[in-house]
Amino acid sequence: QVLLEESGGGLAQAGESLRLSCAASGFTFSDSAMGWFRQAPGKEQEFVAHIQWNGITTDYAASVKGRFVISKDNSKNTLYLQMNDLKPEDTGMYYCAKGRGTWVWTQSPSDFTSWGQGTQVTVSS
Repeated sequence: QVLLEESGGGLAQAGESLRLSCAASGFTFSDSAMGWFRQAPGKEQEFVAHIQWNGITTDYAASVKGRFVISKDNSKNTLYLQMNDLKPEDTGMYYCAKGRGTWVWTQSPSDFTSWGQGTQVTVSS
């Protein structure tokens, strides 16, 4: 059974940093692409970033590129999202997701098969 558990969310002020973690189990994490999505109240789910199985190739939404860094530690079965220079528009529930395979080719949620419960990030101005 795939299990994804996010942590690290909280309240931050604009310009501050937070690091999200996602502990994964129930599948071969080192063989899987992974991603982060977010959803703000009243808005649709939004792609944030994904990383391929090798932990090297990444992709980011334009809104976070240059501020956020996605990484995966295959020895710890953990996915990370380092969020720097946070803005109020980064507020939302952040979800970790398991890719459909070793690679994901788009920013679409349909490329991901399992999701965590989410961790809330709130950024004040």
